[in-house]
Amino acid sequence: MSATRFTYLGPEGTFTEAALRTLPEAATRELVPMVSVPAALDAVRAGEAAAALVPIENSVEGGVTATLDELASGEPLMIYREVLLPIAFALLVRPGTQLSEVKTVTGHPVAQPQVRNWLRNNLPDALWESAASNADGARLVQEGRYDAAFAGEFAAATYGLVPLVSEIHDAENAETRFVLVGRPARPSAPTGADKTSVVIWLGDDHPGALLELLQEFAVRGVNLMLIQSRPTGAGIGNYCFAVDAEGHIADRRVGEALMGLKRICPKVRFLGSYPRAGVTADDVRPLRAGTSDVEFTAASDWLARCQDGRA
Repeated sequence: MSATRFTYLGPEGTFTEAALRTLPEAATRELVPMVSVPAALDAVRAGEAAAALVPIENSVEGGVTATLDELASGEPLMIYREVLLPIAFALLVRPGTQLSEVKTVTGHPVAQPQVRNWLRNNLPDALWESAASNADGARLVQEGRYDAAFAGEFAAATYGLVPLVSEIHDAENAETRFVLVGRPARPSAPTGADKTSVVIWLGDDHPGALLELLQEFAVRGVNLMLIQSRPTGAGIGNYCFAVDAEGHIADRRVGEALMGLKRICPKVRFLGSYPRAGVTADDVRPLRAGTSDVEFTAASDWLARCQDGRA
Protein backbone atom coordinates (compact mmCIF):
# COMPACT_ATOMS: atom_id res chain seq x y z
CA MET A 1 0.00 0.00 0.00
CA SER A 2 1.19 3.50 -0.77
CA ALA A 3 1.14 5.14 2.67
CA THR A 4 2.28 8.45 1.19
CA ARG A 5 -0.60 8.96 -1.25
CA PHE A 6 -4.09 10.38 -0.78
CA THR A 7 -6.62 10.43 -3.61
CA TYR A 8 -9.53 12.83 -4.00
CA LEU A 9 -12.32 13.75 -6.39
CA GLY A 10 -10.49 15.74 -9.05
CA PRO A 11 -9.27 17.26 -11.18
CA GLU A 12 -7.18 19.95 -9.48
CA GLY A 13 -9.19 22.88 -8.21
CA THR A 14 -12.20 21.05 -6.73
CA PHE A 15 -13.75 21.87 -3.38
CA THR A 16 -12.66 18.35 -2.40
CA GLU A 17 -9.01 19.30 -2.93
CA ALA A 18 -9.56 22.48 -0.91
CA ALA A 19 -11.06 20.40 1.91
CA LEU A 20 -8.23 17.86 1.77
CA ARG A 21 -5.62 20.59 2.10
CA THR A 22 -7.14 21.64 5.44
CA LEU A 23 -5.94 18.36 6.98
CA PRO A 24 -2.47 18.64 8.56
CA GLU A 25 -1.43 15.20 7.26
CA ALA A 26 -2.11 16.29 3.66
CA ALA A 27 1.03 18.43 3.75
CA THR A 28 3.18 15.28 3.90
CA ARG A 29 1.26 13.21 1.32
CA GLU A 30 1.17 13.04 -2.45
CA LEU A 31 -2.32 14.27 -3.40
CA VAL A 32 -3.64 12.51 -6.50
CA PRO A 33 -6.82 13.71 -8.27
CA MET A 34 -9.17 11.04 -9.62
CA VAL A 35 -11.92 11.32 -12.21
CA SER A 36 -14.74 10.16 -9.93
CA VAL A 37 -15.66 9.15 -6.39
CA PRO A 38 -15.57 5.41 -7.31
CA ALA A 39 -12.09 5.83 -8.82
CA ALA A 40 -10.81 7.59 -5.70
CA LEU A 41 -12.16 4.86 -3.41
CA ASP A 42 -11.07 1.99 -5.66
CA ALA A 43 -7.49 3.27 -5.45
CA VAL A 44 -7.71 2.73 -1.69
CA ARG A 45 -9.22 -0.72 -2.11
CA ALA A 46 -6.40 -1.65 -4.51
CA GLY A 47 -3.72 -0.45 -2.11
CA GLU A 48 -2.66 2.35 -4.45
CA ALA A 49 -3.47 5.01 -1.84
CA ALA A 50 -3.65 5.11 1.93
CA ALA A 51 -6.88 7.12 1.96
CA ALA A 52 -9.30 9.09 -0.19
CA LEU A 53 -11.21 12.27 0.57
CA VAL A 54 -14.68 12.37 -1.01
CA PRO A 55 -17.85 14.46 -0.51
CA ILE A 56 -20.64 12.72 1.37
CA GLU A 57 -23.23 15.34 2.36
CA ASN A 58 -24.28 18.85 1.42
CA SER A 59 -26.35 21.13 3.64
CA VAL A 60 -28.56 22.10 0.68
CA GLU A 61 -28.83 18.94 -1.43
CA GLY A 62 -28.35 16.28 1.26
CA GLY A 63 -26.37 13.07 0.81
CA VAL A 64 -23.96 12.57 -2.09
CA THR A 65 -25.39 9.39 -3.53
CA ALA A 66 -22.25 8.32 -5.41
CA THR A 67 -20.31 8.20 -2.16
CA LEU A 68 -23.08 6.59 -0.11
CA ASP A 69 -23.56 3.85 -2.71
CA GLU A 70 -19.83 3.17 -3.02
CA LEU A 71 -19.42 2.83 0.75
CA ALA A 72 -22.43 0.51 0.94
CA SER A 73 -21.13 -1.87 -1.73
CA GLY A 74 -17.89 -3.51 -2.75
CA GLU A 75 -14.93 -4.28 -0.53
CA PRO A 76 -15.51 -2.61 2.87
CA LEU A 77 -13.89 0.72 3.66
CA MET A 78 -13.91 2.86 6.79
CA ILE A 79 -14.29 6.57 7.57
CA TYR A 80 -11.56 8.05 9.77
CA ARG A 81 -12.09 11.81 9.56
CA GLU A 82 -14.62 14.34 8.38
CA VAL A 83 -14.12 17.87 7.08
CA LEU A 84 -16.71 20.65 6.83
CA LEU A 85 -16.08 23.25 4.14
CA PRO A 86 -18.15 26.41 3.57
CA ILE A 87 -19.28 26.50 -0.06
CA ALA A 88 -19.67 29.57 -2.27
CA PHE A 89 -19.44 29.45 -6.04
CA ALA A 90 -17.93 31.75 -8.61
CA LEU A 91 -19.06 31.93 -12.22
CA LEU A 92 -15.81 31.25 -14.08
CA VAL A 93 -15.43 32.35 -17.71
CA ARG A 94 -12.73 32.84 -20.29
CA PRO A 95 -11.19 36.34 -20.12
CA GLY A 96 -13.29 38.94 -21.89
CA THR A 97 -16.59 37.06 -21.62
CA GLN A 98 -19.58 39.20 -20.60
CA LEU A 99 -22.58 37.94 -18.63
CA SER A 100 -24.85 38.57 -21.63
CA GLU A 101 -22.68 36.17 -23.68
CA VAL A 102 -23.13 33.21 -21.33
CA LYS A 103 -25.49 30.75 -23.04
CA THR A 104 -24.21 27.45 -21.59
CA VAL A 105 -23.09 26.70 -18.03
CA THR A 106 -21.77 23.61 -16.31
CA GLY A 107 -20.81 22.27 -12.89
CA HIS A 108 -21.18 19.24 -10.65
CA PRO A 109 -24.81 18.03 -10.30
CA VAL A 110 -24.71 18.80 -6.56
CA ALA A 111 -23.86 22.43 -7.39
CA GLN A 112 -27.00 23.07 -9.42
CA PRO A 113 -29.49 23.15 -6.51
CA GLN A 114 -27.18 25.55 -4.68
CA VAL A 115 -27.26 28.14 -7.50
CA ARG A 116 -30.68 27.47 -9.02
CA ASN A 117 -32.26 30.74 -7.91
CA TRP A 118 -29.23 32.77 -8.99
CA LEU A 119 -29.41 31.15 -12.43
CA ARG A 120 -33.14 31.84 -12.71
CA ASN A 121 -32.64 35.49 -11.82
CA ASN A 122 -29.47 36.21 -13.79
CA LEU A 123 -29.20 33.66 -16.62
CA PRO A 124 -32.76 32.42 -17.15
CA ASP A 125 -32.10 31.21 -20.71
CA ALA A 126 -28.72 29.55 -20.09
CA LEU A 127 -28.52 25.81 -20.72
CA TRP A 128 -27.11 23.75 -17.82
CA GLU A 129 -25.15 20.53 -18.43
CA SER A 130 -23.53 18.56 -15.65
CA ALA A 131 -19.79 17.87 -15.34
CA ALA A 132 -17.92 15.19 -13.38
CA SER A 133 -16.84 17.86 -10.88
CA ASN A 134 -16.88 21.64 -10.59
CA ALA A 135 -13.20 21.79 -11.52
CA ASP A 136 -13.83 19.56 -14.51
CA GLY A 137 -16.48 22.04 -15.56
CA ALA A 138 -13.83 24.78 -15.39
CA ARG A 139 -11.58 22.67 -17.60
CA LEU A 140 -14.38 22.28 -20.13
CA VAL A 141 -14.86 26.06 -20.19
CA GLN A 142 -11.12 26.47 -20.78
CA GLU A 143 -11.44 24.12 -23.76
CA GLY A 144 -14.35 26.16 -25.16
CA ARG A 145 -17.00 23.48 -24.57
CA TYR A 146 -19.11 25.77 -22.36
CA ASP A 147 -19.33 29.49 -21.74
CA ALA A 148 -19.14 29.37 -17.93
CA ALA A 149 -18.71 27.03 -15.00
CA PHE A 150 -19.77 27.17 -11.37
CA ALA A 151 -16.71 26.32 -9.28
CA GLY A 152 -14.60 27.57 -6.42
CA GLU A 153 -13.00 30.93 -7.19
CA PHE A 154 -9.64 29.36 -6.33
CA ALA A 155 -9.95 27.18 -9.48
CA ALA A 156 -9.82 30.16 -11.84
CA ALA A 157 -6.04 30.49 -12.02
CA THR A 158 -5.54 26.75 -12.57
CA TYR A 159 -7.64 26.82 -15.74
CA GLY A 160 -6.80 30.27 -17.07
CA LEU A 161 -10.26 31.63 -16.28
CA VAL A 162 -11.57 34.67 -14.44
CA PRO A 163 -14.43 34.98 -11.93
CA LEU A 164 -17.20 36.94 -13.62
CA VAL A 165 -19.34 36.82 -10.45
CA SER A 166 -18.22 35.70 -6.98
CA GLU A 167 -19.91 34.54 -3.76
CA ILE A 168 -22.85 32.84 -5.46
CA HIS A 169 -25.07 30.73 -3.22
CA ASP A 170 -28.82 30.46 -2.79
CA ALA A 171 -28.50 29.40 0.87
CA GLU A 172 -26.44 31.30 3.39
CA ASN A 173 -23.85 29.27 5.32
CA ALA A 174 -23.98 26.37 2.86
CA GLU A 175 -21.49 23.62 3.72
CA THR A 176 -20.32 20.34 2.28
CA ARG A 177 -19.13 17.48 4.46
CA PHE A 178 -16.21 15.40 3.21
CA VAL A 179 -14.89 12.14 4.67
CA LEU A 180 -11.40 10.64 4.71
CA VAL A 181 -11.80 6.96 3.87
CA GLY A 182 -9.27 4.15 4.29
CA ARG A 183 -9.04 0.40 4.69
CA PRO A 184 -10.80 -1.09 7.76
CA ALA A 185 -8.81 -0.94 11.01
CA ARG A 186 -9.38 -0.20 14.67
CA PRO A 187 -11.26 3.11 15.10
CA SER A 188 -9.49 5.97 16.82
CA ALA A 189 -10.15 6.44 20.54
CA PRO A 190 -13.35 8.22 21.59
CA THR A 191 -13.09 11.99 21.96
CA GLY A 192 -16.46 12.68 23.57
CA ALA A 193 -17.61 14.37 20.35
CA ASP A 194 -17.81 11.52 17.86
CA LYS A 195 -19.98 10.22 15.05
CA THR A 196 -20.67 6.61 14.04
CA SER A 197 -21.73 5.73 10.48
CA VAL A 198 -23.39 2.49 9.38
CA VAL A 199 -25.41 1.12 6.48
CA ILE A 200 -28.40 -1.03 7.45
CA TRP A 201 -30.40 -3.44 5.29
CA LEU A 202 -34.03 -4.32 6.05
CA GLY A 203 -34.78 -8.00 6.42
CA ASP A 204 -38.20 -7.78 4.79
CA ASP A 205 -40.78 -5.15 4.00
CA HIS A 206 -43.50 -5.09 6.66
CA PRO A 207 -45.39 -2.45 8.68
CA GLY A 208 -43.05 -0.89 11.24
CA ALA A 209 -39.85 -2.34 9.74
CA LEU A 210 -38.05 1.01 9.71
CA LEU A 211 -39.43 1.87 13.15
CA GLU A 212 -37.87 -1.32 14.52
CA LEU A 213 -34.46 -0.14 13.31
CA LEU A 214 -34.88 3.33 14.73
CA GLN A 215 -35.99 1.97 18.11
CA GLU A 216 -32.63 0.26 18.54
CA PHE A 217 -31.13 3.74 18.69
CA ALA A 218 -33.97 5.53 20.47
CA VAL A 219 -34.34 3.25 23.48
CA ARG A 220 -30.61 3.64 24.19
CA GLY A 221 -30.61 7.42 23.86
CA VAL A 222 -28.56 7.52 20.64
CA ASN A 223 -29.35 10.59 18.54
CA LEU A 224 -29.38 10.21 14.76
CA MET A 225 -27.77 12.95 12.65
CA LEU A 226 -28.55 11.53 9.19
CA ILE A 227 -30.71 8.78 7.78
CA GLN A 228 -31.04 8.33 4.04
CA SER A 229 -32.59 5.50 2.06
CA ARG A 230 -30.78 4.10 -0.96
CA PRO A 231 -32.03 1.43 -3.40
CA THR A 232 -30.18 -1.87 -3.14
CA GLY A 233 -30.52 -2.70 -6.84
CA ALA A 234 -32.57 -5.81 -6.00
CA GLY A 235 -35.83 -4.33 -7.29
CA ILE A 236 -38.36 -1.61 -6.56
CA GLY A 237 -39.04 -1.30 -2.83
CA ASN A 238 -35.71 -2.82 -1.72
CA TYR A 239 -33.73 -0.27 0.28
CA CYS A 240 -30.84 0.08 2.63
CA PHE A 241 -30.33 3.02 5.00
CA ALA A 242 -27.22 5.10 5.53
CA VAL A 243 -27.19 6.32 9.14
CA ASP A 244 -24.99 8.73 11.08
CA ALA A 245 -25.39 8.54 14.86
CA GLU A 246 -23.93 10.63 17.66
CA GLY A 247 -21.36 8.77 19.70
CA HIS A 248 -18.58 6.19 19.29
CA ILE A 249 -18.77 2.43 18.87
CA ALA A 250 -16.85 2.19 22.16
CA ASP A 251 -19.74 3.95 23.96
CA ARG A 252 -21.96 1.31 25.55
CA ARG A 253 -25.18 2.86 24.24
CA VAL A 254 -23.87 2.93 20.64
CA GLY A 255 -22.30 -0.52 20.80
CA GLU A 256 -25.48 -2.08 22.16
CA ALA A 257 -27.57 -0.31 19.50
CA LEU A 258 -25.36 -1.81 16.80
CA MET A 259 -25.66 -5.26 18.38
CA GLY A 260 -29.44 -4.85 18.40
CA LEU A 261 -29.40 -3.98 14.70
CA LYS A 262 -27.17 -6.96 13.94
CA ARG A 263 -29.71 -9.27 15.61
CA ILE A 264 -32.66 -8.11 13.54
CA CYS A 265 -31.11 -7.11 10.20
CA PRO A 266 -29.68 -9.40 7.52
CA LYS A 267 -26.73 -7.06 7.02
CA VAL A 268 -25.15 -4.15 8.87
CA ARG A 269 -22.00 -2.48 7.50
CA PHE A 270 -19.95 -0.50 10.02
CA LEU A 271 -18.42 2.53 8.29
CA GLY A 272 -16.48 3.91 11.23
CA SER A 273 -16.49 5.99 14.40
CA TYR A 274 -14.58 9.25 14.09
CA PRO A 275 -14.36 12.78 15.56
CA ARG A 276 -17.06 15.24 14.53
CA ALA A 277 -15.66 18.21 12.63
CA GLY A 278 -15.76 21.51 14.46
CA VAL A 279 -17.27 20.04 17.65
CA THR A 280 -15.69 19.43 21.07
CA ALA A 281 -16.95 17.38 24.00
CA ASP A 282 -18.14 20.62 25.65
CA ASP A 283 -20.47 21.24 22.69
CA VAL A 284 -22.25 17.88 22.93
CA ARG A 285 -25.65 17.85 24.63
CA PRO A 286 -25.85 16.02 27.98
CA LEU A 287 -26.82 12.36 27.75
CA ARG A 288 -30.33 11.29 28.63
CA ALA A 289 -30.63 9.72 32.08
CA GLY A 290 -29.81 6.02 32.00
CA THR A 291 -27.67 6.07 28.84
CA SER A 292 -24.14 6.79 30.09
CA ASP A 293 -21.45 4.09 30.17
CA VAL A 294 -21.53 4.20 33.98
CA GLU A 295 -25.25 3.44 34.03
CA PHE A 296 -24.93 0.69 31.40
CA THR A 297 -22.15 -0.92 33.46
CA ALA A 298 -24.16 -0.65 36.67
CA ALA A 299 -27.15 -2.33 35.01
CA SER A 300 -24.92 -5.09 33.65
CA ASP A 301 -23.41 -5.67 37.10
CA TRP A 302 -26.90 -5.82 38.62
CA LEU A 303 -27.96 -8.43 36.07
CA ALA A 304 -24.86 -10.50 36.86
CA ARG A 305 -25.67 -10.39 40.56
CA CYS A 306 -29.23 -11.52 39.81
CA GLN A 307 -27.93 -14.45 37.78
CA ASP A 308 -25.56 -15.41 40.62
CA GLY A 309 -28.27 -15.15 43.29
CA ARG A 310 -26.64 -12.06 44.84
CA ALA A 311 -29.33 -9.50 44.00
